[in-house]
Amino acid sequence: MATEVMKRLINVDEYYKMAEVGILKPGDRVELINGEIYEMSPIGSKHGSVVKKLAMILNEILKGQVVIGIQDPVRLDESNEPEPDISILKYRADFYSQAHPGPLDLLAIIEVADSSLRHDRQVKLPLYAFYGVPEYWIIDITTKQITVHLGPVGNGYSSQRKFGMGDEINLLGKTIVVSDLLKF
Repeated sequence: MATEVMKRLINVDEYYKMAEVGILKPGDRVELINGEIYEMSPIGSKHGSVVKKLAMILNEILKGQVVIGIQDPVRLDESNEPEPDISILKYRADFYSQAHPGPLDLLAIIEVADSSLRHDRQVKLPLYAFYGVPEYWIIDITTKQITVHLGPVGNGYSSQRKFGMGDEINLLGKTIVVSDLLKF
């Protein structure tokens, strides 16, 4: 008699319990996606630089209109709590102090990719689309291109457009110059 090997998935409460009892340690770079714990890639200096520049630009041009999350959790459901590089959230005066933002709070998600590019395209893109994130950016620091995905439909987006070093991108009615982010 053959037996099938079953994978046991966890939920967000179990994920937090693992941190509470020390299975996951402070500083572990992990996130919960589809009930599985993913180890995130280390943050290189260029990756960190782009995140910092983008956070500064967004805080300047969108001041008081939105909340900017920087490598903070977003709780999509009981099995999904990714930690995107940048999350642009609906403004709340409490800055989400009572709970992590959920799908209805998300205006845009931005991932900065070098070694994580495949994961950001194949795992995170369908996840964010499924939960209706209106705009998803992947900033590829290797090719110095930004791919903007708009119009979530099922597990994908209805449109995508690539932007390079000479281009400008509209985000929530504001302009971002690609070279301001990707010039090293």
